[in-house]
Formats: sequence, structure tokens, C-alpha cells
Amino acid sequence: MVYVTRQVEFCASHRLNNPALSDSENRRIFGICNNPNGHGHNYVLEVTVAGEIDPKTGMVINLTRLKALVDKEIVKKVDHKNLNHDAPFLKGVIPTAENLAIKFWEVLALKIKPGRLHEVKLYESEKNFVVYRGEGKLKS
Repeated sequence: MVYVTRQVEFCASHRLNNPALSDSENRRIFGICNNPNGHGHNYVLEVTVAGEIDPKTGMVINLTRLKALVDKEIVKKVDHKNLNHDAPFLKGVIPTAENLAIKFWEVLALKIKPGRLHEVKLYESEKNFVVYRGEGKLKS
């Protein structure tokens, strides 16, 4: 098994807020990330595809194709957007890094061919990142 990773960057803003909770509870749970006007991040997304090397091409997946897919399905929908309001596929989702990784997986998993989606890694900052490998449920 060979693993191939494409890294992309995007900038986006969001507000961590659960509308089912009181303002004070949201502030207690999410702290400064609950700023009513939101805040932004320079995200780094890594998409890893697993598979066997095709003897005809010498590749698991063509990186140009993977780049185009990630750009079309994720980056164009989130770059320079407010994730709470401007990305319809995130409607009703608290846009934590954890939930974003799951949603990105859901968008990409069936579109990765050849190979299979192995991992989505999302850096919210240099020191904070999430790894998702297709297990678990979205938390709203």
C-alpha cells in the first residue's frame, strides 16, 4: 500500500457557537472563538489517498487530478468565506476543525479514484490540527 498526500491552503473565518446553548454557556465553552463577529484562520488541509501503484502510470493517483478535485470540492467552497454562512455544505454544523475534517471527508470520499481516501488532516494553526480517517459521526 502506498500513501499519496496533497496539501492545500485556504483562509476562512468562523464563529464557534451552538444556538441550542445560552450566550454565557457558549462563551464558557468556546471562549474567544465565540466572538460574535467571528475570527479567522489560515488553514492547511492535507488529503491522503491510499492504493496500489498502477504499473501503467507508476502512480496511485495523478496528483494533478487530486489537486483539481480538492480545489473544486473544498477550497473553492471555503476559501475567503465565513464558514458559518457562506458554505452551504456546512449549514447547521459548528465549524470546529473536527467537524470540518469530517465534512471534507464526506465530500471527497466517493470522488477519489483510483485509490481510496485514507486521511484528512486539517491544521487550524501550526500547533493545532485534526486527523480524520473516516470513522465517527459529525457533532452539530
